[in-house]
Amino acid sequence: MVLVSGRAHPQLAADVAEHLGTEVLETETRTFANGELYARYSESVRGADAFVLQSHTDGINEWIMEQLIMVDALKRASAKRITVVMPCYPYARQDKKGRGREPISARLMADLFKVAGADRIMSVDLHASQIQGFFDGPVDHLFAMPVLMNYFKEKVGDDPNLTVVSPDMGRVRVADRWSDQLGSPLAIIHKRRDPKVANQVSVHEIVGSVEGRTCLMVDDLIDTGGTIQKAAEALKASGASKVIVAATHAVFSGPAKERLHCDAIDEVVVTDTLPVPAEKRFETLTVLSIAPLLARAIHEVFEDGSVTSMFDGAA
Repeated sequence: MVLVSGRAHPQLAADVAEHLGTEVLETETRTFANGELYARYSESVRGADAFVLQSHTDGINEWIMEQLIMVDALKRASAKRITVVMPCYPYARQDKKGRGREPISARLMADLFKVAGADRIMSVDLHASQIQGFFDGPVDHLFAMPVLMNYFKEKVGDDPNLTVVSPDMGRVRVADRWSDQLGSPLAIIHKRRDPKVANQVSVHEIVGSVEGRTCLMVDDLIDTGGTIQKAAEALKASGASKVIVAATHAVFSGPAKERLHCDAIDEVVVTDTLPVPAEKRFETLTVLSIAPLLARAIHEVFEDGSVTSMFDGAA
């Protein structure tokens, strides 16, 4: 097994390597004056089962290109199998055409990595499960739910007033699974998004009772935080006593920190699929490690085991 990492989130790679009982292979990566990227491995990878880990955080296009170049370098160095580990799938929200003359950029990402030489893709909580079909090869769709669930079972598992909330119709299925696991009722926020304006959402109504209850709102990612803030404000306006937010990917663009650190939200819990630097953190933020989950999945793939078994057959 060979584990290599790009420069976007080296701490996550180090944590994954520690759980695997190995080390991240030293890689010479640099950016030239004109922005071109370069990557070379310090040791032979001929015949290796290689895992290329990269988190697509701020400067996303640079990190995508770096990972593509690293995959190409492995292919040309005769690695036996190349698995692209992208904890947060890039361009995942562009998974379909909503209007004419739009791209399906999530499919483009899959095509790029296939051409570069990837044999397999591993990702956590895809924005839409259909993305698995975009790649011509195995896709390991991992779920952060066990990591988050362990935290919440200890924190609010005994709360008889707990209600799981889906922030929109698209996350109802996931929220329903949370509801079953925690033995709590489900509420849904109906919202309408303007397709011509990014990150603009209007919350309309709440389906379900939230008055006097602790609301646990679950989502796959938080970008600018506008959706979550408005949803939390709607819940508090409807009488919710407490609002906790759980999300897998902490994109935290622009005003996210200020929006999430507000009176309407009591706590935000995310994983470190993306790096959360000090300047993006705030008092009510909790960051959980995704490294044990990734390490176990990598081990299962390397040993030709079952990734599905990690999630009780749900994957």
